[in-house]
Amino acid sequence: MNEVQSFLGGMFGTRAVEIVAVLCGLANVLLIIRRSLWNYPFGLVMVTLYAWIFFNARLYSDSILQVFFFIIQLFGIVWWIRGRNCGGELMVRKLPVRQLQITAAVAVCGIAAMGGVMANWTNAALPYPDAAVMVLSVVAQMLLARRFVENWVLWIIVDVIAIGVYVAKDLHPTAALYGIFLILAIAGLLDWRRAAERQGEEA
Repeated sequence: MNEVQSFLGGMFGTRAVEIVAVLCGLANVLLIIRRSLWNYPFGLVMVTLYAWIFFNARLYSDSILQVFFFIIQLFGIVWWIRGRNCGGELMVRKLPVRQLQITAAVAVCGIAAMGGVMANWTNAALPYPDAAVMVLSVVAQMLLARRFVENWVLWIIVDVIAIGVYVAKDLHPTAALYGIFLILAIAGLLDWRRAAERQGEEA
């Protein structure tokens, strides 16, 4: 029983603020899959709490990243409100090939640059995988705010890399949590693809 409690504590946190942050995160993702605008209140609370949690843990890069997520979610609210049809349904779209190529190039360059900085200027244990998680998370969040289906592909990649990183560092509960996020991301990709196809037929 103690081992189960320890595992769950490692996955969801033992402090009330961590538990609330995780629950808000799960609610946020589930509502995003359903293309509900109500995902944003949960998302804003989640990133605010994690900014505080990471700052107190002296994980300053992660804390700053939450500030970016907060700002992009504010833009996301506006873009999602403007991106609804007359029936109130969120219109999702596929990334044009040219933009997809540019996005991929930016992501690769960003990972190379950030990984290089971490490898040469810090004592990061896994500089390039760590950089990949950070850079791809930023790009995925921007695509999500702009209602592009491909945001889920990036979140799947992020989750797979993160699981590998956390397993390598013996952070198994956190890896399990990202396993849950991976399943949700796959569900999100399938749901948004169906919505994009249906909305394309209706257009």
